[in-house]
Amino acid sequence: MKVPILKLGHILLTSIQEDLTDQDAVDFQNNVLTTVMHTDASGIVIDITALDVVDSFMARVINETANMVGLLGSEIVVCGMQPSVALTLIEMGRELLGVQTALNLELGLEKIKVLIEKRKTSWTKNQSR
Repeated sequence: MKVPILKLGHILLTSIQEDLTDQDAVDFQNNVLTTVMHTDASGIVIDITALDVVDSFMARVINETANMVGLLGSEIVVCGMQPSVALTLIEMGRELLGVQTALNLELGLEKIKVLIEKRKTSWTKNQSR
């Protein structure tokens, strides 16, 4: 299943609407990374509101994707995590370390804009030294 990725200015937005097989999750990761690289996006918001379950493999894919997006110079926010998903991840010991999260899509978009601005400000300060 291909998960669409929308471009809103310099921000990408994607919403996972159903459970992904392991192969779908890997394809999603590759698609996110390729799209970030080709669009020169400053950030991406991944909405997982529709997911009732996130298994350990999907949690690992999200974690790795966040780290990889960061290495490409972009920001990432995962939003819309269901309480049951958060509980399951903690119980499995698969919390999303270093991944910025937000309660819903609206807050996710606000957060990604703040993160992008912080990165720009930090970069500008480093360039002026």
